[in-house]
Amino acid sequence: MRKLRYYLLTKSIGLYINLLSFLHPKRAKATVYYFFSKPRDGKLRHNALPELLQKTHRETLSLNGDTIQTYTWKGNGAVVLLAHGWDSNSWRWERLLPYLQASGCTIVALDAPDHGLSAGSFSLPKYAAFINAAAEKFQPDYLIGHSLGGSASLYFQHVYQNPKLRKLVLLGSPAELNPIIDNYRKLLSLNARSRNFLCDYFVDNFNFHPNDYNPRVFGKNLGLHGLIVHDTEDDVVLVAESEKIVSSWPNARLVTTSGLGHSMHGDVVYREVAAFLFED
Repeated sequence: MRKLRYYLLTKSIGLYINLLSFLHPKRAKATVYYFFSKPRDGKLRHNALPELLQKTHRETLSLNGDTIQTYTWKGNGAVVLLAHGWDSNSWRWERLLPYLQASGCTIVALDAPDHGLSAGSFSLPKYAAFINAAAEKFQPDYLIGHSLGGSASLYFQHVYQNPKLRKLVLLGSPAELNPIIDNYRKLLSLNARSRNFLCDYFVDNFNFHPNDYNPRVFGKNLGLHGLIVHDTEDDVVLVAESEKIVSSWPNARLVTTSGLGHSMHGDVVYREVAAFLFED
């Protein structure tokens, strides 16, 4: 019954957007992007934080009217910055933390726009700007991103070219925007006109077309070393996406796993990440 309700809801939203695309194009463009960029999950409440996050030094950063929530596990060594994925928050790093803390490093996690305790509407460029604000504040040596957090991390380094960052880790991350848009179109049964409006929204508001978001562009500017980890059974983001990234990033290598799915939670992954970051 729950799946049926979700199916009817998504198709009803798609039908509404398709009708708007003919009756009110301007509203259709804003609406199709709103549902594309609005997370369904991942929010946190100050009075009900997971114990893991309660034990951190919490700090809120401001950026153009938005607030960025950060969490710090203090150490004595290098700084690692963590960027979670869609419909998630900084609590998702619980299983990775012991592997990083064994090195004595300082770990900083941030909540994405409209996720966790952070405010602001979500967009990939804004998430990259959030990462940049956190990077300017905490001066990380290493950056780890999962799923869309990995895409935002890739875009962040492409745009901002942080000179202090030494290594970048991507876990199950999309290489391009078009597959995400096509999944969204299929979920809502959008017509071609509505899909085009979504692409137009990116051009109008972020100054790039989804076709231009691809590793062939980003790889040219990535001089730092990278580790890309992807599970062959990931049915949310296909492993082919990571293969695209590594093919255009000369200083990166791809490691594949099996049986972990999109979450990428697994000792084999976290040992690989820690070894890459701390064993020079």
